[in-house]
Amino acid sequence: MMMSFFDQFASPSFLGIPLIAIAIALPWMLFPTPPSRWLNNRLITLQTWFINRFTNQLLMPLNVGGHKWALLFASLMMFLITINMLGLLPYTFTPTTQLSLNMGFAVPLWLATVIIGMRNQPTVALGHLLPEGTPIPLIPVLIIIETISLFVLPLALGVRLTANLTAGHLLIQLIATAVFVVLPMMPTVAILTAAVLFLLTLLEVAVAMIQAYVFVLLRSLYLQENV
Repeated sequence: MMMSFFDQFASPSFLGIPLIAIAIALPWMLFPTPPSRWLNNRLITLQTWFINRFTNQLLMPLNVGGHKWALLFASLMMFLITINMLGLLPYTFTPTTQLSLNMGFAVPLWLATVIIGMRNQPTVALGHLLPEGTPIPLIPVLIIIETISLFVLPLALGVRLTANLTAGHLLIQLIATAVFVVLPMMPTVAILTAAVLFLLTLLEVAVAMIQAYVFVLLRSLYLQENV
């Protein structure tokens, strides 16, 4: 029995073994392997078209040096979308509701972009910490503020993804619980609430895809500033 609404976000385990590793590895098993034939089936053709369109839109603002990140960004995008969509199924676990996992995605990519900026153009990278034309008395304060904002970027990425998915799952569970409670007493109200639940589920499907896209898009924008 579910003791708390937040129990659904606890990492499941079997015989003391955490199952989050299986939840992370499962999406890669669902992708079809492209054959060596020229003519593919509809699923692989649709998958290839989606990845190509996404990669073109994502890397359009970047110069040629940033195009080497295309494989990483496209793989991360497909991975996050698949995890988020599988988490909407009943009796499933969504790993991206864990802040630790999202920070594990955000921090290494953020650190890589910062290191690349410091190595390729250190003057420009350090110049972001102090806007041009700043009054002399405000220079120390602005440097501290910009440094803090720089280190907050990966935290903002992880918290944004975690908060949006957690809020959606909680709202779905709350409305579903209300439907089961109200159904014996007021069937009409329960049917209307179930219709709202259906619309909310469709919205959560869109949110699952949009949040994955926003996560990778913001990563590319941070990369653009340092490449």
